[in-house]
Amino acid sequence: MSASSRPSNHLLQTLTAAEFELLRPHLATVELAKQAVLFEAGAPIDEVYLPHSGMVSMIIGFAEGETVEVAKIGRDSVVGGAAALHDGPSLADAVVIVPGVASIIAADRLHAVMEGSGILRDLLVRHQQALSVQAQQAATCHASHTVESRLSRWLLHARELCDGEPLPLTQECLAQLLGVRRNAVSIVAHAFQEAGLIRYSRGNIEIVDLEGLRKTACECYAAVRTQCGRLLKTTL
Repeated sequence: MSASSRPSNHLLQTLTAAEFELLRPHLATVELAKQAVLFEAGAPIDEVYLPHSGMVSMIIGFAEGETVEVAKIGRDSVVGGAAALHDGPSLADAVVIVPGVASIIAADRLHAVMEGSGILRDLLVRHQQALSVQAQQAATCHASHTVESRLSRWLLHARELCDGEPLPLTQECLAQLLGVRRNAVSIVAHAFQEAGLIRYSRGNIEIVDLEGLRKTACECYAAVRTQCGRLLKTTL
């Protein structure tokens, strides 16, 4: 099967025809419903998701009820790929933030296929390294940068994963993902709208001035994009 006729997930697109045929009989297609929890922190990962569209956030929760996103995944990567590399629980909740479609495969089946494929193993390792890059940079960004620059970075990355489509996100959701209070996001979103960077209406955010938003974002955006592009040999 040619790459053009495969699902639009980067890992599946990158595989050779022979490697993809090893996976194809074990893949099914599922809808990713908004707010669906694919797996929880501390729980085993039974199924691995390869999004064609939509976006999944990896979220850490704290005892006080606060949350923060450590990575986001769309058609660029794989959700739960670590389960094929080692037998252990998830370190974060995987929550669908933007609905979409994904290929799904049982984690043990992916592991079995990977054992006979050095190419697939290498790809899974690279994708996990890219998620680690996101998580490490997110920790630095959370501690060092303003809500304005962090929100800009978040919106730019989300836009890439969603092909520039408006993002169906409430300010409450954004606050939870950024680990800040809702009023902080509300103030910044209002300022962005007044400056003509975004258009916000009824839980939908549209980026109007892409270059302006890039100027507002912190250096974490470019750093993650460069490092992940190098690891995955792609740009979105």
